[in-house]
Amino acid sequence: MLTNSGSGTTMPSLMPLDSDTTHTSRSRLMEAAKTLFAQNGYEQTSTSAIARSAGSSESQLMRYYGGKAGLLEAIFNHSWLALNQRIQNRIAASSDAHEALGTVLDTMMEVFSADPEVAFLFVFEGRRVRTGAEIALSHGFTEFRELLRMVVRRGHRDGTLKEGYNDEALAIALIGAAEALLRERLIARRANQPDPFNDEELKAVFLALLSGLSRPRPSQDAAQDS
Repeated sequence: MLTNSGSGTTMPSLMPLDSDTTHTSRSRLMEAAKTLFAQNGYEQTSTSAIARSAGSSESQLMRYYGGKAGLLEAIFNHSWLALNQRIQNRIAASSDAHEALGTVLDTMMEVFSADPEVAFLFVFEGRRVRTGAEIALSHGFTEFRELLRMVVRRGHRDGTLKEGYNDEALAIALIGAAEALLRERLIARRANQPDPFNDEELKAVFLALLSGLSRPRPSQDAAQDS
């Protein structure tokens, strides 16, 4: 369990080890791969190194996951499942789309602070070209993107987002902005450099971008009238 430096709260790992023997073997392989992929990169990590670090064998790795690509996909899907559930719960509890989009960023920041290895994989390995010209997208990322589309559509329905913007383009732009901000901090940390900005500054920039896409909220209207 790691501490979220931004809030001082503790966040559980996205991938806890299971108690069942078979599941524990699978989980050891996933944990070892997650660490090695994050430290060395996907391309530079061999299946033999993963098996050795997990105290397992390459034959088990192949049997469970079919190879390195299947193992990375399993890591993504497992991690996205937990993240998407948290995001979905917070979206449902939000009063409008503007608030919901803010909670999406909050959730990502919490999870990425708690598990920097998952953060690195999400940002740097999530949509790289794997074979030929194909870009492998995990099921979890596809579901996350659909959650963002759903919130954008909700914003156009409830009037918190301005009309005239394509739902798909707006959702992708918001994902890209959040990823770019988080990526710069990961790069700095990997180079053992100070964070270029803290959580509050990161969120302030994201919300400033979001405010340009949003209609004035009731409190803003009231302040202007007074």
